[in-house]
Amino acid sequence: MTIAKESMSTAFRALHAPDAFLVLPNAWDAASARIIEECGAPAIATSSAAVAWARGYPDGNALPPRVAAAAAAEIARVVRVPLSVDAEAGYSDEAETAAENVRAFLDAGAVGINLEDGTGAPDLLCAKIEAVKRVAARAGADLFVNARTDVYLKRLEPPERALESTLARAARYRAAGCDGVFVPLIKDAADIRAVVAAIAPLPLNALAIPGLPAAAELRALGVRRLSAGAGLATAALARVRRLADHFLRDGRSDPLFEERIDSAAMNASFRR
Repeated sequence: MTIAKESMSTAFRALHAPDAFLVLPNAWDAASARIIEECGAPAIATSSAAVAWARGYPDGNALPPRVAAAAAAEIARVVRVPLSVDAEAGYSDEAETAAENVRAFLDAGAVGINLEDGTGAPDLLCAKIEAVKRVAARAGADLFVNARTDVYLKRLEPPERALESTLARAARYRAAGCDGVFVPLIKDAADIRAVVAAIAPLPLNALAIPGLPAAAELRALGVRRLSAGAGLATAALARVRRLADHFLRDGRSDPLFEERIDSAAMNASFRR
């Protein structure tokens, strides 16, 4: 591992310090990553859904691992801040295979990953976390593994049992060696406090959703990482659909230029 890569890993871990609050507007390709970096993001994270859509695949572990790794490499090549890749469930139900797929992200330049349980058994994600950590150690990489549990996101339990199940899974993932816990769709302040207390000193990652407390309140509750997920991509694609629909109907050019990225400035972003 190069000195630069080691520095990226150290910098990324520092962004999760107890007094930190990391906001991640997730990217899906080199252009979106550069725009996000230019806006001042201290790190770049990918959205698995947006990366998959941009390459013609549905979200949900359907993206071929080699395509996912190539996308990560494209982003890592053009940014100068740490990169964390959404590795979904590792693109395999076999722990060792998932770990080798993650190794490709390491080779591409990532210093962090998200790894999710989805509808799979907690035992499987524990095995994947342990296998990923072994692979990273053999590669000499200090990989930040953000363990995502989908209890709230996929309604794996009745609402009255969601917090209990999340806490149980988080404890197991922590014991397996994860470095952070991601709980998409959690938004109740009491639930957030409970998870923060249970996983301390690991950081809790929340997902931007309607009704989520504001950033200042999240920080006061103990959240240390806030991700946009596919939010930026879906907003951008909604605008593409609206503009394309209007252009096809009336052929008017002006709306296409009302809000846009300057082409010369975008070209300049890649001349470094």
